Amino acid sequence: MKSYKDIIRIIKQLADDKNISLEVMLVTICELLQKNIDHYDWVGFYFHDTLRPVLHLKTFAGDPTDHVEIPFGKGICGQVAVSNQSFLVEDVTQQDNYIACSLRVKSELVVPLFVNNKNIGQIDIDSHKIRAFSKKDVEFLEEINSYVSLKIRT
Repeated sequence: MKSYKDIIRIIKQLADDKNISLEVMLVTICELLQKNIDHYDWVGFYFHDTLRPVLHLKTFAGDPTDHVEIPFGKGICGQVAVSNQSFLVEDVTQQDNYIACSLRVKSELVVPLFVNNKNIGQIDIDSHKIRAFSKKDVEFLEEINSYVSLKIRT
């Protein structure tokens, strides 16, 4: 198991490597997080559609989901697309506007991805544990998204 610090170091290397595509970087991030962080049972990146107010699932690690397109405002991901703010849900059963990807999901964390101060997508983490996430996870994912943003801009 890799530590948060080890994972950040790997992601920074991916961002800096001009021979690594954004797609490879995103897949690698999803797999790194899902395999190395015990409470990250599903990890995915959603990106905004350029023509319609919907999110599209670009890549993920974990169980397959039917939620490959999510309208802005719907579910936790859709709410983050509108609010531009991270959303940590300690217990998904307490959320009225929640889309269940799996009955095993107990908590969720969604962190927006900004490029040039514009929200273009997000990283979405599901956990099978209640209250799985903390402020440390939010900061960790914000740092990861900063490297993804860097890769997109270059």
